[in-house]
Amino acid sequence: MLAPPCILISDIHLGHASPAVERSLVHFLRSLPGRASSLMINGDLFEFWFEWKRVVPRSSVRALAALVDLHEAGIPVTMVAGNHDCWGGEILQEAGVAFQLDAWTGLLGGWRARVEHGDGLREREDRGYRALRRVLRNRMAIRAFGLVHPDLATRLAMGSSNASRSYQPRDGGRGLRSVAAAQLTAEPELELLVYGHSHVPALERMPGGNVYANAGSWLDRPTYLEVTPQQVALRDWTRSAEGSNVDVIERVTKEALA
Repeated sequence: MLAPPCILISDIHLGHASPAVERSLVHFLRSLPGRASSLMINGDLFEFWFEWKRVVPRSSVRALAALVDLHEAGIPVTMVAGNHDCWGGEILQEAGVAFQLDAWTGLLGGWRARVEHGDGLREREDRGYRALRRVLRNRMAIRAFGLVHPDLATRLAMGSSNASRSYQPRDGGRGLRSVAAAQLTAEPELELLVYGHSHVPALERMPGGNVYANAGSWLDRPTYLEVTPQQVALRDWTRSAEGSNVDVIERVTKEALA
């Protein structure tokens, strides 16, 4: 369970993001004590993340320190792996991050929710990537990559991720929205379904009354979700205490919809 207010962010791509984006994120994280009770990171916090025995990617140090501070302030941090940072583990856990490779399901801000990064979910468009993902997440492949010198490994990984990080979906996020609609139809007990990956912020009440949301990407615009038992809000981070609302959906019971 992630207590309300729960803040949700995704797709910052530290290591590729500009220094201004990194500073904005760190400032945002340091603003959460006193106004948030939990934080969910829905993948691709990092442009590239790999855990060697004694090496931490230098682009992540400030953000990791901010996450440690949140943990020590009593704000639990949960992270769902993205396609750029699926090799998390012990180092993130030592920073106080509850990291998991697959979708997270539970009570999020008081809503019955599922949070999933969204990579590989489109049936036709993501067919090739799904084959690649099986290789990337294979234990033997991970072990072999760990034997490569970190400088060379990082250079290889950053070069191969260029197409993904600059990718803007030709469908404007409609593919993931269609996946979300089908998922919510199949599991009507879910009140809230959150994807990332597309870099397209979204907040929509679906025909069955449940809600689809996407926090968007800080590469384009610093947006985030704030979830309370009463509502889900898509907000802009403006360095103010609360940020400004882009869109808000109030909670509606099934009985009221009927």
